[in-house]
Amino acid sequence: MFWKKCPSAVLATLLTIHLLAHIDRNVLLGFSPQIIKDLAINNAQYGFLVGAVWVLSFGVMAMFMGTLADRFSRTRIIAAGVLIWSVCTWASGHAQTFEQMAIARFFVASGEAALVPAAVGLLAELFSEKRRGTAMGLFFMGIPLGIGCSFLLAGTIGAAHGWRTTFYALGVIGVAIAMPLALLKEYRGQLAPEDRGAPALQQVLTVLRLIRGHRALRFTIAGFVLTHIAFASLSFTQLWMVNERGMDAAGIATRIGALQLLFGTLGSVVGGVLSDRMARKLPGGHATFMTLLVVFCAPFIIAYRFAPAGSALFYIGMCVGFFLPLALYGPANAAITSMAPQKMRSTISGFTMLCINVFAIAIGTVAVGAATDYLIANGTTVPLTRVLLTTDVLAISSALFFALAARASCQQPAIDIHPLQTTR
Repeated sequence: MFWKKCPSAVLATLLTIHLLAHIDRNVLLGFSPQIIKDLAINNAQYGFLVGAVWVLSFGVMAMFMGTLADRFSRTRIIAAGVLIWSVCTWASGHAQTFEQMAIARFFVASGEAALVPAAVGLLAELFSEKRRGTAMGLFFMGIPLGIGCSFLLAGTIGAAHGWRTTFYALGVIGVAIAMPLALLKEYRGQLAPEDRGAPALQQVLTVLRLIRGHRALRFTIAGFVLTHIAFASLSFTQLWMVNERGMDAAGIATRIGALQLLFGTLGSVVGGVLSDRMARKLPGGHATFMTLLVVFCAPFIIAYRFAPAGSALFYIGMCVGFFLPLALYGPANAAITSMAPQKMRSTISGFTMLCINVFAIAIGTVAVGAATDYLIANGTTVPLTRVLLTTDVLAISSALFFALAARASCQQPAIDIHPLQTTR
């Protein structure tokens, strides 16, 4: 297929789609006051819209979509996902009740669940192991860019034309992207059975057996999931700064957004590029690089919780905290896909997304809130500081799992199938 002869163009297209996905995912946050008022919903209902409904749909569907991407055309899986989430984003703009918005957001998440597993599998095929971390890092740059752009849209176009018009426009843009994408052919149905993913249930069971029997892969996934505890603590960062560090709510919100956009994006690029360069020289490859990166960043992240608010060390620690999770996306996905057969890569990516969303983000966020409430009820001073420090330690403990993965990979070499230029 001609389009596979330009891997850089494929990467740029996937990055654009990933950017759109995270704008559609996070734009609800940028319009939270207006949507809560217009739909007459309470804070608990709003929390369900931005949290539980997303995890319930995205987490489960990511693995199912991964099995489809390993078996059928990945370009058409992505196109179908873009079409579904874009139509449902457009429908979100028409929502008049909480129930209507919840249904629309559920299917937005279901559509977006198709993107990452299929894109990771495709990039792992098109880019050799020496360049894979860079490609993955650039693709996942869509996360911080999408978050930042969603708030910028809410503050500019949204402020002038309203949240409903913004949702309509995003939906139309997505449909316009999905149509030509569906025309890109990928003849995976003609692959031999041994080179193609199995039916969904069989594929899932095969992948679980692979993970159970591959120590380096198992440890890498565990470490990558643990790093996402940082995202659970991020939900409470502004509350911590205002309530326990005495900072101004309006001012710090703008700074958090700007610094997260800047250093999250920087992390995606730097982590991917450096991992590819250093992994070639380090025993244990990408896993060793991730171990060293987490260990290097750990002192700054811990110091951040104790440094005087507004001090240089405080902001350095904050920026490192935004940098580190995104810097691990490139090397972690490169390592995971390199340790998996080509016909299982999308499913394993979907399994990883499932674990991240359920264990780190959903359960992690609830646990942070519950632990904070418990400490407050027992009269503990600075309860959020104590709880968020615990989440920091848990995220940093990922270095142990990455180190175990590096040790295991030296004994059990990674599987790297050279990318095919065509799948005819």
